Amino acid sequence: MAGILSKEHIVAPPGFNRWLIAPAALGIHLCIGSVYAWSLFNPALVKRVGVVTASADDWTLKSVVWVFTVAIVFLGLSAAVAGKWLEQVGPRMVGVVATACWSGGFLLGGIGILAGQLWLLYLGYGVIGGCGLGLGYVSPVSTLIRWFPDRRGMAAGIAIMGFGGGAMIAQPLIEGFLKFYYRAPEYLGKLADVTLVTQQGRRFADVAGRHVEVVVVSAKEIAGMIVPGPEGVYVVGGGTVGIWQTFFTLGAIYLGVMLAASFAYRVPPAGWHPPGWVAPDANDPRLKMITRRHVHIDQALKTPQFYQLWIVLCFNVTAGIGMIAVAKTMMTEIFGTTLPSIVTVKFAATYVLMISLFNMIGRFLWASASDHLGRKTTYFIFFGLGILLYCSIPYYAQQVTAHPAVVWLVGFYVSTMIIFTMYGGGFATIPAYLADIFGTPFVGGIHGRLLTAWSTAGWLGPLAITSLRENAVADAIHGLVAKIDPVKFQATFGTGVDQLDKLVAAKTVTIAKLVEIAPPGTVDPTPGLYNQTMYLMAGLLAVAFVANALMRPVHPKHYADN
Repeated sequence: MAGILSKEHIVAPPGFNRWLIAPAALGIHLCIGSVYAWSLFNPALVKRVGVVTASADDWTLKSVVWVFTVAIVFLGLSAAVAGKWLEQVGPRMVGVVATACWSGGFLLGGIGILAGQLWLLYLGYGVIGGCGLGLGYVSPVSTLIRWFPDRRGMAAGIAIMGFGGGAMIAQPLIEGFLKFYYRAPEYLGKLADVTLVTQQGRRFADVAGRHVEVVVVSAKEIAGMIVPGPEGVYVVGGGTVGIWQTFFTLGAIYLGVMLAASFAYRVPPAGWHPPGWVAPDANDPRLKMITRRHVHIDQALKTPQFYQLWIVLCFNVTAGIGMIAVAKTMMTEIFGTTLPSIVTVKFAATYVLMISLFNMIGRFLWASASDHLGRKTTYFIFFGLGILLYCSIPYYAQQVTAHPAVVWLVGFYVSTMIIFTMYGGGFATIPAYLADIFGTPFVGGIHGRLLTAWSTAGWLGPLAITSLRENAVADAIHGLVAKIDPVKFQATFGTGVDQLDKLVAAKTVTIAKLVEIAPPGTVDPTPGLYNQTMYLMAGLLAVAFVANALMRPVHPKHYADN
């Protein structure tokens, strides 16, 4: 088996069509790129027990978003190790190991969900699956760049395009499987028809002589149900959101596709180049940032250019990945309360699909455009335009609250789609940027080590967006409670305002439920929950802009052929 997977076994024969490598690269990346659809799992994971809405024993949004964060962290860490290993064993070996890790991560994660053990979900999807992400990510990139020395940007775009489009394929699968396996819990009736008591922030009802815990779905919360049902009282612990079954099914699908793609890999013979291709003139002023020499992987880490590119990648990713982690939730919270007839659960899921589409398109278009614009100029566009677009999102949230209209949704949609083209474009352009600066012989290993920037961003982005959102939610709840008549609060939740912290912890009190009993004219604060995060992301892009502006060719002392 080791012989079949070895680098020597997969050297392409004379006359091999280099374009046949593209489907293999896309196959791997479309599978592992489904990580970008993680936000589609969030609504089910936070209702694993309550099913129709979150119960006191359900996991929080912040805790499940961190699973995605761990996966991205281990993507970068494993890629840093695998980059050098890839140069030794070849892409097929790395692709097969990536397949085992990614599909196995879904299996172990599904077991964790079924058993109610969050740590198993972290270990399976986050750690083991994250290693599969890193191994699968680096395996085709350097391979395609070697097959296309005449079109480095385009080659990197092809290799990484599938990763951006993975969520586009995963979205209908995830939504379809969740609905297929979904089973609603027992419905007791409307709130007015059921006698409830509140104990330690939890709600209970008497059912056939049994004291059972229940959850209450308000009219505003129906839109957040996986399969919409009537408002009212539901028994906790019955039914299923279908999440663990979906994990098992996806793991089996990815196993088959990724194995087939891994065995399709081929590497070019030593010294190969495209027929008729001539290396570009080194004296061409347009190519002053492109070296014809090469820097060894260990020397690359001694150059300031490596760390400048690290900052460029890290902050570009941080700005986008936090939004991806909560995309479905963010769309629903900003526009679901003001434009409920338009921004439904299906609309929010489609938004995730469009993120994937534009992420994928951006990877190919921006990387290909960088062959003509230059990598440095391309990143100037990413950061300069990105700052303006991130700052526009709080404006749209403010306007849709004050003057509900579709135009603000359209503005938000267009702005974020452009952001995601540049987010994907940043990933696809960075391998070509590395090849320009350090040469091609060690680009796979250098790229792997640079992906530690992705690990950092995968932690920083979701941490920023969930922590700032959490603070905004707490402030919003206390602000609403201050406006509500304590008697009305007591009648609605079965206990006084002095128990607010317990009620919030048990998820009995939410912004949506408070808005329903707030005085007329009270503004729903939900659309503004992400404002602080957007301004922070714009600031990070400004730092990356400076790092890119300072980029210069590598000093000759670092070249391996001195």
